[in-house]
Amino acid sequence: MKLAGREAAKYFQRPDPNRAGLLIYGADTMRVALKRQEVIAALIGKTGEEEMRLTRINAADLRKDPALVMDALKAVGFFPGPRAVFVEEASDGLAAVIEGALNAWAPGDAQLVVTAGQLAAKAKLRVAFEKHPNAYAAGLYDDPPSRDEIEAELARAGLPNIAPGAMTDLVQLANDLTPGDFRQTLEKIALYKMGDSQPVASEDILACAPASTEADMDDMLNIVAEGHTAQIGPLMQRLAAQGVQPVGLCIALSRHFRTLFAAAADPAGPAQGIARMRPPVYGARRDRMQRQAQAWGAARLQDALGILVDTDLALRSGVQTAPGMAVIERSMIRMAQLLRRR
Repeated sequence: MKLAGREAAKYFQRPDPNRAGLLIYGADTMRVALKRQEVIAALIGKTGEEEMRLTRINAADLRKDPALVMDALKAVGFFPGPRAVFVEEASDGLAAVIEGALNAWAPGDAQLVVTAGQLAAKAKLRVAFEKHPNAYAAGLYDDPPSRDEIEAELARAGLPNIAPGAMTDLVQLANDLTPGDFRQTLEKIALYKMGDSQPVASEDILACAPASTEADMDDMLNIVAEGHTAQIGPLMQRLAAQGVQPVGLCIALSRHFRTLFAAAADPAGPAQGIARMRPPVYGARRDRMQRQAQAWGAARLQDALGILVDTDLALRSGVQTAPGMAVIERSMIRMAQLLRRR
């Protein structure tokens, strides 16, 4: 059976011990790993692994010895309590073995938890769990975390008291950071607020939020796309100090401006163009990119992309007449000045 959205989030927190198994799959390995940890901890408790009630099986080992999973499911533990068998990084090649284990599962056996990368709708492993009457499959995608997921992370970190403005900041932070970084940031805030009865405020979040090269890169993309020429130089110094390479910055700019061009050139208008983007663009970032596409128009965006093509060729050329960061900075200033052209 399938699990999705709020239903999946609730199941991760309180999995049914009477189910045969659960498949968690998705392209983001960190997000999959965090949910797998949450499920297993809820199934067997904090001391489950210490009490040898968790069996870990690598997919490569299972391919060599298909009997491993069945033996682990049926084994009798030395310590009393629920047991779990975790198969890591499974693929379609193990679908038959895992499906056989699910079909042979009986009450009292360990619960099977399987993780995998991105799986197509017709993938055999995914179908095995979705069609099984006593198992679940949950796909994790790169969508921003829901309010329920954020609140669950807050509760897990021991942060139930959040000021309204701080909650807005946390939602934005959850969208900007990877799931692992967001959880670590919440734990840092919890330590920062230990012994403090006041609600978590925006200032507390600012004090604990990680300095992000990715965030600075996004700032630069928006500065260029919004024509703020004077801000390019100071931010370039910060990016250079963080080790950002000119070719990487050129690639990020090209990706951003290609997205804007696709939106501006859409026959239905920039709003519909942004809505059609894959992967999708959400929230404040979507609105900001829509405004940028409208301000530029397709013709000027095409000129900007031409500058980026020339810059990329210059940066990758074996003969350079100027340092790479100077080349990309000059190109960004030229692009930002295009926005003033009528």
